[in-house]
Amino acid sequence: MWLKPEEVMLKNALKLWVTEKSNTYFVLQRRRGYGEEGGGLTGLLVGTLDAVLDSTSKVAPFRILHQTPESQMYWSIACGASREEITKHWDWLLNNVMKTLSVFDSSEDITSFVQGKIRGLIAEEAKDSLFHEEDPDKFRETLMKFETWFGLPEEEKLVTYYSCSYWSGRVPCQGWLYLSTNFLSFYSFLLGSEVKFVIPWDEISKLEKTSTVLLTESIHVSARGEDHYFSMFLHITETFLLMEQLADYAMRRLFDKETFENEPCLADPLQITKRVLETRAHSEQFRAYFRLPRSESLQEVHECVLWLPFSHFNILGKMCISENYVCFASLEGAQCKLIIPLREVVGVDTSGSGNKPLIIFTKGKRALRFSDVRDNDRLMAKLRLASGAVVSPQHSASREISEVSLSKSDSLEDYSEDQQISLKDSIRTVSTEALMTVFHPQDAENLEPKMLKEKMKEQSWNIHFEEYGRGVCMFRTKKTRDLVIRGIPENLRGELWLLFSGAVNDMATHPGYYNELVEESMGTCSLATDEIERDLRRSLPEHPAFQSDTGISALRRVLTAYAYRNPKIGYCQAMNILTSVLLLYAKEEEAFWLLVAVCERMLPDYFNRRIIGALVDQAVFEELIGCHLPQLTAHMADMTFFSSVSLSWFLTLFISVLPIESAVTVVDCFFYEGIKAILQLGLATLDYNMERLLNCKDDAEAVTVLNRFFDNVTNKDSPLPPSVQQAPVLNDGKNSHPKVDISDLIRESYEKYGDIRSEEVESMRCRNRLYVIQTLEGTTKQNVLRVVSQEVKFSAAELEDLYDLFKMEHFLSCYWTLNSPSLKHHDPSQPYLDQYQIDCQQFRVLYNFLSPWSHCANKDALALWTFRLLDENSDYLINFKEFCCALDVMYNGSFTDILKLLFKMHIPPVSTVSDQNDCSVKKSPERAKGKLDIQMYLKQWQDELLKKEESIKNFPRMSQSQFIQFSKTMFNLFHGDPEEELLYRAIANVTRLLLKMEEVGRKLTSPTSPARSMLASPASQGSESGIQDCSEDKAESTSIPSPQKDDEMEWSFAFEQILASLLNEPALVRFFEKHADIKTRLEKVKQTPLKCRVKL
Repeated sequence: MWLKPEEVMLKNALKLWVTEKSNTYFVLQRRRGYGEEGGGLTGLLVGTLDAVLDSTSKVAPFRILHQTPESQMYWSIACGASREEITKHWDWLLNNVMKTLSVFDSSEDITSFVQGKIRGLIAEEAKDSLFHEEDPDKFRETLMKFETWFGLPEEEKLVTYYSCSYWSGRVPCQGWLYLSTNFLSFYSFLLGSEVKFVIPWDEISKLEKTSTVLLTESIHVSARGEDHYFSMFLHITETFLLMEQLADYAMRRLFDKETFENEPCLADPLQITKRVLETRAHSEQFRAYFRLPRSESLQEVHECVLWLPFSHFNILGKMCISENYVCFASLEGAQCKLIIPLREVVGVDTSGSGNKPLIIFTKGKRALRFSDVRDNDRLMAKLRLASGAVVSPQHSASREISEVSLSKSDSLEDYSEDQQISLKDSIRTVSTEALMTVFHPQDAENLEPKMLKEKMKEQSWNIHFEEYGRGVCMFRTKKTRDLVIRGIPENLRGELWLLFSGAVNDMATHPGYYNELVEESMGTCSLATDEIERDLRRSLPEHPAFQSDTGISALRRVLTAYAYRNPKIGYCQAMNILTSVLLLYAKEEEAFWLLVAVCERMLPDYFNRRIIGALVDQAVFEELIGCHLPQLTAHMADMTFFSSVSLSWFLTLFISVLPIESAVTVVDCFFYEGIKAILQLGLATLDYNMERLLNCKDDAEAVTVLNRFFDNVTNKDSPLPPSVQQAPVLNDGKNSHPKVDISDLIRESYEKYGDIRSEEVESMRCRNRLYVIQTLEGTTKQNVLRVVSQEVKFSAAELEDLYDLFKMEHFLSCYWTLNSPSLKHHDPSQPYLDQYQIDCQQFRVLYNFLSPWSHCANKDALALWTFRLLDENSDYLINFKEFCCALDVMYNGSFTDILKLLFKMHIPPVSTVSDQNDCSVKKSPERAKGKLDIQMYLKQWQDELLKKEESIKNFPRMSQSQFIQFSKTMFNLFHGDPEEELLYRAIANVTRLLLKMEEVGRKLTSPTSPARSMLASPASQGSESGIQDCSEDKAESTSIPSPQKDDEMEWSFAFEQILASLLNEPALVRFFEKHADIKTRLEKVKQTPLKCRVKL
């Protein structure tokens, strides 16, 4: 490898380097201790020094120096891991540089020319791969060490590396931690002791920062049941965050492709860098904090001061700018937050005062003043340009949030006449009023105490709007949160839900989108629509709104439109309950965008078949219980109780367990605070029932306690009529719970657990996501192994190793491939056996490693035929069960079973004349349908039952050309066996016997037809010569008679004939019944570097 020229003092290096070649201008040296017999103490010391100091010499023990006769200074210009590599560089210098140097007059000119030449070579090599690195030269050297030490393919992208200590027991090993896109790797060499390991990110189940008595701060990594501790980092927080991002990246890419496909910046694993990951992490935090659309990315951050007109003072904070938004967050927690969509901006200017504050004017006739902004002139020009670009006829009519729903004329003016007619029809269908206003309109003259309290709430919010603004540009402060905790008035609930969730932005930037979806999805039929129809009348069935066609139709339209918009989620149970509540307080289009905000941003990964998001939040909840309610954790023998109880809390935001009038207050807090509000309320619920739960003897009793508690949660201030409220009127005797007001419960949750920060929750989510996914993967593995173990004779340990190799081979095709077909085929929603499948190319690699027949000359053809035999549904994929069953026959099958397998491999449709050994992956027709075909799986199950009744009498006869190929395969199988010569003679005898039997049979069936001796067709003769070639002249003394063929009839053999003939040869029976050990091959595969496996 060519190196950036660096000065070297030769006399100080003589003790560590040995000169092997030299001339007037160049010196080739070898590192002392390398390439010597044993190395001795010098080799150990030099190796340790190189590893600790991160010297390139550890992996490149050869180097070339440039020298000039008149100078004592030398320059390192090349290094090599092997003598062949360094010799190649040496020869290049002699042939291309040495002759040119003689024309220069001075040593300075010679050195300058050599340095320029070497830098040009380096720039040419690194112009593509290292363009984004901060220090390409240093990174290039490190990349060489990384590839040499760990044997990973060149496609593996090294992201960064850190010096650290690895604790093996109580002894630290100083070395280097390498973080790449798919692996965490560590290398250390101390006094002859080498520590080296590679851990795939997708196998990590725990990643956390820990502190112990021995280690003040360390990073704990758990994978494959082993714990690893790394410490003594220069920047441990930066290292840990990057490890979290890489682990999350791998998990999403390999296990959760649905969300990963929405991350275009991470689509290509070869382009991942430290800078890209950091930028992505900052953008995610920015979007989550301000509830912005997923298309936004953080572009600039400026420290500044914002003038607060309601309190008449400035507050210090940060201005965050994306493509379409200017946001502000105070540095003092949640004291103030502001979101300014550029579509609302009508002007940007700077004041004439000394510090020239930046003033942003919005459509609400408000001026927002930012002071102490760095480079505010450039920023002003940028915002003017961006806001001018955003403003358009369709956005110029934007109003405050109370008027954000477009009228018919506004939403249709940009469409053609035909489109207007179609959209007008759909708008007539879509409900434009919240169901609560239709079924329970409030009476303004009602002076009951509850209505008076409701009016007081409305008045409080109106005063808040006067002071802090109304609409998307409203100042959000602690006072705003206090008003939300008290409960949002019925008339304002839909408006504020839309605002706090960020759905107002989606709705404003997509006018007419929902109407188009309703039009397109109307009448569609799919698995999702079937499930929606089934659950429609189970959604708040006691509420009058959903006892009528008006509410049911609106619910159907919203759910169907969302399933059409996002088919990867489609429809999931609990979405109907949530959407029902949204429709009560929001217009139909608003309810749709609220559902989008919940499913795609606020509760990510909740509404899919594996509900990973809900399981992650359950794990976070358990962690918080252990931290805040330790006495309850100590009492409960099994923490899974909390998971089973709290699942509905998270999926339905307590709507399914609380009366509707109380549940909507919880939803108020959720839209303002996010999942933090649900976690706080869960803790408060357990805390309130602590004494009763501690007295429970089992889980069933504890569940009863909580159910009774929720039944008695009331909302004393709710203005809803009794016909709608769900809280019980009378107590259930002396054992019933006392009444609990939801406002008191929420207030208590904020007082006791309000110090839980959203940043902590997100960090806990990331940490527990690894554990949840690995737990699900472990469950999948156990279920698959349990099913397959009943079909094969492999031991449990062998099956587990086979599963790990099968899964690894599936992922190997995903690690370094953009849009890998195998990655597309991975579907966690499929049955356990079909979650991981491999194609023909992947099967060929595993076949070459594991099959006892992989030594055959035609091993690729055997692999192809075996794959075709296993791929019964012709989707060009096989699962783990099919893979193991084939190997089980090869290793543990009887003589008859093995012969059956070989026989089937040589007859149609497995073996055909047009075989081209094509192992490319083809698209599965079942996969292309995009939904689960239950009938297909029932048919496969029926076919498996019929397969067990398979009889050898049903096998078709083997034709002449097929039998010739079968014989060639048999010859190839015997190659290298101790009884090879004897086996060749045996198969020749079998062939001769079969031909005679066939000739006699034909004479008996056709006595008038004379037996004419005739050679086969030219193709047959070629095949026969191929059989003789396969014997490699070892069976020259054995003559196989040429097959004789009638003009009208080609001879063929039944399976029973071949089996009976082979059983007459003891050598053949011994060969096929000889036990083969798969453990040796499994261990060999584990020791094979990934680079070699990928090359296959």
